[in-house]
Amino acid sequence: MRLAIVAVGTRMPGWVDEAFGDFAKRMPRECTLDLVEVKAEPRSGGKTAEQMMAAEAERIRAALPPRARLVILDERGEDLSTKSLAQRLERWLGAGNDVALVIGGPDGLDPTLKQAAHEKIRLSSLTLPHAMVRVLLAEALYRAWSVTKNHPYHRE
Repeated sequence: MRLAIVAVGTRMPGWVDEAFGDFAKRMPRECTLDLVEVKAEPRSGGKTAEQMMAAEAERIRAALPPRARLVILDERGEDLSTKSLAQRLERWLGAGNDVALVIGGPDGLDPTLKQAAHEKIRLSSLTLPHAMVRVLLAEALYRAWSVTKNHPYHRE
């Protein structure tokens, strides 16, 4: 199974790429973690937020792995504990399809993309910088995997 974090935004600071890469390389072959960056719509030219989100949604759809389970990060999504995410990861692994976890742009995600999602999860109730969300999500997925394998990374 492939986990793909599909994130709006490119040219992140070096520390973001380094931290994401660290967690991605820790994932096992049977559950790889990839980052797919999608170009953000320019915030100039008089476009409305709705127009920008619609343009980004088209790019996101084009970047999704075929037949992937669509999971979006949304402030109104389900709040998961580490154990709950681990259980979810096990279900995803059992289903055998790739999973695309989508991080929207500065204005969020287009409503049509939200409606198409199989699941909506919330990473935090806090407003977080998009660059940090990539790293936090990668760490959360690695931690969830470690729980499923009784790996010592996660402690309670």
